Amino acid sequence: MTLNEESSTTRTATAPTAISNLAPDTGRPLSGRDKIRFGVGFALFSLIWMTAGTSGSAVLLPQRFTELGIGVPEVILGTMNSVGCVFALVANVVFGTLSDITRSRFGKRTPWIVAGGGVTAAGYVLASQSVGLFGIVAGWSVVQVGVNMMIAPAVAVLSDRIPENTRGTFSAFYGGAQIVGQSAGTFLGAQFIEKMGQGFMIGVALFAITGVVTVLIWPRERSSKVVAADETAARLDAKAILKSFVPPTKNCRDFYLALVGRLMLILGWSMIQGYQLYILQKYCGQTTEDSAVTISTMSVVSMIVLIITSVVSGPISDLLHRRKIIVAIGSVIIAVGIAIPWFMPTGFGMILFAGVGGFGYGIYIAVDQALNVDVLPSQEEAGKDLGILNLANTVGQVLAPVIVGAIVVATGSYATLFPIALISVLLGAVVIMFIRKVR
Repeated sequence: MTLNEESSTTRTATAPTAISNLAPDTGRPLSGRDKIRFGVGFALFSLIWMTAGTSGSAVLLPQRFTELGIGVPEVILGTMNSVGCVFALVANVVFGTLSDITRSRFGKRTPWIVAGGGVTAAGYVLASQSVGLFGIVAGWSVVQVGVNMMIAPAVAVLSDRIPENTRGTFSAFYGGAQIVGQSAGTFLGAQFIEKMGQGFMIGVALFAITGVVTVLIWPRERSSKVVAADETAARLDAKAILKSFVPPTKNCRDFYLALVGRLMLILGWSMIQGYQLYILQKYCGQTTEDSAVTISTMSVVSMIVLIITSVVSGPISDLLHRRKIIVAIGSVIIAVGIAIPWFMPTGFGMILFAGVGGFGYGIYIAVDQALNVDVLPSQEEAGKDLGILNLANTVGQVLAPVIVGAIVVATGSYATLFPIALISVLLGAVVIMFIRKVR
């Protein structure tokens, strides 16, 4: 599952300029009631779709591939994720642009958020019920299109409707709930590993209601039919879409260092995190039942440490005015977590990975977002450039299954994954330390 939430990162103030407390869409401060509604809406949005997506991609679908016997499960999973990530990347840009120019009485973001849930649910039905590689890959690609049909306009709400002085708080609701959703999804999948039909239907229902629940909780979006006289109406054409893919070329050294650093970390993390079921069964030698119990334990441990460290690390970074060193420390801790099951190929070793690696990942994701905003070459093109930075997530998730599949097919063992993942994460930390613009 491609996570494009990084595109919602908000600016960290670096100068004593006034920060607006007015909502851009109304020109007035948010009431206490509206703040609660936005906070709950952002949290539930991330929690619901991430729970459904993770339960499928991390547990239920991998187990189904094992039982189908239509090929090497790792290769099937790798193909599904790789192709799906390509669709996710394109869909995020396309639907972000479409939502910018949508004119309806329901607003410009709301229709896409609601429709995306239905598309995602339909794709998940196809992926979970197909017995051939083509149907599985096609279904998961539709899932990625639908998810990004929701995500692109949802994160844009941060800039459309949330005052600048509280965007960090609402971004935390979004990101924190995503962390909970990842662990909750793994836990949910583990509970239905022997009743996959029920587990898949729960996922379908969760996807379908994600957009509806979100827009019902948020204060209603204003109609976008009437365009202000001083607003230039956006036009959707091939040139506008292609322009979204043009990377920065000036004042961008640190920008690309941040891109490569994130890519290396996401690659190393995904090689282990995305294959924990197979690692438990084929590297640690656990049965299906034992691996389900272990994954449940790992998800709880990971969720607890991720929430704590992500909530604490951001304020510490702001207090110390340091980004690079904290990101690097988080990366090193992740590497330590990866090394544990390499030397301890047991269920307990993987639980320790969930705790130690999750501790480091929580530090990383909390501060990495602030660092990425600090290295943007141009604030005027922040949205586009943050989308390009998000390529690191997409490419990392594409490369991870390709590398894992190639290693497992070539060696017949998972042991080699750990040193490669460890080196990738540490290289990412080294690259980040070469950034000059950010302390």
